[in-house]
Amino acid sequence: MKAVRRFTVHARVPDELSGLTELATNLRWTWHPPTRDLFASMDDALFRRIRDPLRMLAEIPASRLDELASDPEFLERTRAANEDLRRYLTEPRWFQRRVERAGDGERFPRAVAYFSLEFGVHEALPNYSGGLGVLAGDHLKAASDLGVPMIGVGPLYRAGYFRQSLSLDGWQVEHYPVIDPSGLPLDLLTEPSGEPAYVRVAMPGGRELLAQIWKARVGRVPLLLLDTDVEDNDDDLRGVTDRLYGGDDDHRIRQEILAGIGGMRAVRRYCELRGHPQPEVFHTNEGHAGFLGLERVREVLDSGELTFDEALSAVRAGTVFTTHTPVPAGLDRFGVQLVRHYFGDGRLLPGIDVERVLALGTEDDPGRFNVAHMGLRLAQRANGVSALHGRVSRRMFTRLWPGFDTDEVPISSVTNGVHGPTWVAREMSALLGGSDEEWGHDGDGSGIDPDVTDEQLWALRRELRGNLVAEVRRRAREAWLQRGASALELGWTDRIFDPDVLTVGFARRVPTYKRLTLMLRDPERLRALLLDDSRPIQIVVAGKSHPADEGGKALIQKIVKFVDDPAVRERMVFLPDYGMSMARYLYRGCDVWLNNPTRPLEACGTSGMKAALNGCLNLSIRDGWWDEYYDGSNGWAIPTADGVTDPLLRDDLEASALYDLLGQQVAPLFYDRDAAGVPRGWVSMIWHTLRTLGPRVQASRMVREYVESYYGPAATAVASASADDYAGARSLAAYRARVDACWPRVRVVSTELSVESGGDVPVVGAAARITARVDLAGLDESDVEIQAVVGRVGDTDDLGDVLTVPLSPCGRGQFAGTLALPFAGSLGYTVRVLPRHPLLASPAELGKVVFA
Repeated sequence: MKAVRRFTVHARVPDELSGLTELATNLRWTWHPPTRDLFASMDDALFRRIRDPLRMLAEIPASRLDELASDPEFLERTRAANEDLRRYLTEPRWFQRRVERAGDGERFPRAVAYFSLEFGVHEALPNYSGGLGVLAGDHLKAASDLGVPMIGVGPLYRAGYFRQSLSLDGWQVEHYPVIDPSGLPLDLLTEPSGEPAYVRVAMPGGRELLAQIWKARVGRVPLLLLDTDVEDNDDDLRGVTDRLYGGDDDHRIRQEILAGIGGMRAVRRYCELRGHPQPEVFHTNEGHAGFLGLERVREVLDSGELTFDEALSAVRAGTVFTTHTPVPAGLDRFGVQLVRHYFGDGRLLPGIDVERVLALGTEDDPGRFNVAHMGLRLAQRANGVSALHGRVSRRMFTRLWPGFDTDEVPISSVTNGVHGPTWVAREMSALLGGSDEEWGHDGDGSGIDPDVTDEQLWALRRELRGNLVAEVRRRAREAWLQRGASALELGWTDRIFDPDVLTVGFARRVPTYKRLTLMLRDPERLRALLLDDSRPIQIVVAGKSHPADEGGKALIQKIVKFVDDPAVRERMVFLPDYGMSMARYLYRGCDVWLNNPTRPLEACGTSGMKAALNGCLNLSIRDGWWDEYYDGSNGWAIPTADGVTDPLLRDDLEASALYDLLGQQVAPLFYDRDAAGVPRGWVSMIWHTLRTLGPRVQASRMVREYVESYYGPAATAVASASADDYAGARSLAAYRARVDACWPRVRVVSTELSVESGGDVPVVGAAARITARVDLAGLDESDVEIQAVVGRVGDTDDLGDVLTVPLSPCGRGQFAGTLALPFAGSLGYTVRVLPRHPLLASPAELGKVVFA
């Protein structure tokens, strides 16, 4: 029999212990060990099994609660924990201090809304699939720790992402366990009447999609999650938030409309009901929630007599767009007719013509609507998630800014970071001398206790490796039982792995570019490394393939068939159902973190950052974050076969390089022990990693960069655009219209360069004067910026290593400037005309340029 409806009965908590409910429902406990210790002291075995304080309050016997309610020591500990939480939630932190010392012209937002299709805060709230969601969770946690006034928003999935198991032949099997939000650390947002607060989103055919709003508390940050499983919705609409990344394009566009348009309405209603400041800056984590910009345009249009272009100028000023995708094929794209279906009748966004919507998502294929293009056109500030990914993104989207060199495309980068207190083993925090919240959180690496010895660090690394070995054995046995094996034939699982053997971890999603099976290119070489008599290695592999990705599932099966071989199964294992709970053991217990994507297809890849904070050394292709953070002493870089176009040959060459590194450098260094049994060279690399890499991979560093370089400037731009009844936005829109009309006729009529130092031969450093005559076609001199561009030239006359020099007006249509000749050899120059307006974030923003 199956239940027709699921519901949760909450425990009766004695009044004396009411503070436990507040502690259990604020997800700060996920990164605050003292709070976890308090719950563990109630029933250690139960807490270790479920690791969820709210569930624990439901499952712990009532008699035990009554006993604790009369225990003065426990009551005092509970009171102290609640007081610590209240202090954390209310005291000024980094952001408040930064606002206090803001300089002239600096402005910071009263609130930031952060939109993401998934949030990975903890396995107790299963609302994530992988790196994008975990990054979003870490972003909120770091914002909370820093005091950044942020609101998170996204959908709540009743089945979350799938749970993974394996069939007997090693094929991935998906399960979708249904969750009850009332049993999660969530509160339902209600109206003053006590009724649920709903957002309403128009659907085609005169229908309406309703979503209720659940709130999770991530420290100081409210996380709003929209749930369409409400009785007033038609059956198909109730399923909009059934599962993450499931369904067809129609299902997906409904989710993205809900996340963006419904998410904006949820934020507005939450702020009205709770008295929270309305956000001024809106951060879109990937394009999935990009429709939020259109909802904000609708809001501005409703607020006064503005045109669409004027409203768009106001909206763009306060929008930040982060792209995580390094290849065009990974971008969300919908058929134009599908977009028309949802936006065409005007009910979804009253007052906005569907043609304006479609124009924002145009791309080379006229039949497709590109969500990332819309996100970029709706945002004045955009970034990739590592320095390399920023370069890749500028190249990938360069056609949106025709006429500009790739380096000038206005997409910068903020390298992702990870939330140290979530991922660092508390034993590591204790050893290094910081508190549980401090190490791996906000330091510069100088706070490490200088008295900690190599012996102590090595002993801890062995302890953490031992914890991983025990977890590998437990999970491997469970996986085999799920596959149909008998417990009587699984005695060998007690011998899997060895706490004294070099342990390599590889765990991530399984798209093709991450090359899960690169290590299998030469099975005999891998087998020799695993079974080496004096310097063996052991490898733990984990990862999920998208349910629709048959190729990814085939890669998993290939790995599983290899590790099922009795000859290697004690040295290599595939663990199904990779998630945050498993990841913590892997990051903390592995000695080496392996990452071998096809460069440059890894946008960032943060798993190696989490491992590094625990003293694990990275062995990786120089892609994503590792490309900029590798320094030659904090791990190993796998050489890449750049220029090899045959993908199979490239895989062979890079796999061979991987085997060479493991066998000739990594393993020898790990097993090179002194008389005390300590591998001094290896430990030296760990110390170097902790001191130099540790501070750089923090989510706190990442969020501070966003505040300083994106949120602050966006708040300043919003204030300028919206003041005095949107005078700035009106001015910018009028300017854009004037430029659009005149630009086709703007031209550089003539240019001249003369060397002012005398003599017949120019030399490096000599002063050169460049003049130009420009026909502005009716534009004012203040409307444009005239630049000379000087650089090296080769056979094609393309400029490289360029230097730009502004030219100043010196007569009607005349401009001139001086520079020192920067290089010896063949130089060239040109003159260009760019738009200029005080509310433009960069000269390239409008995608307009005229060259001589």
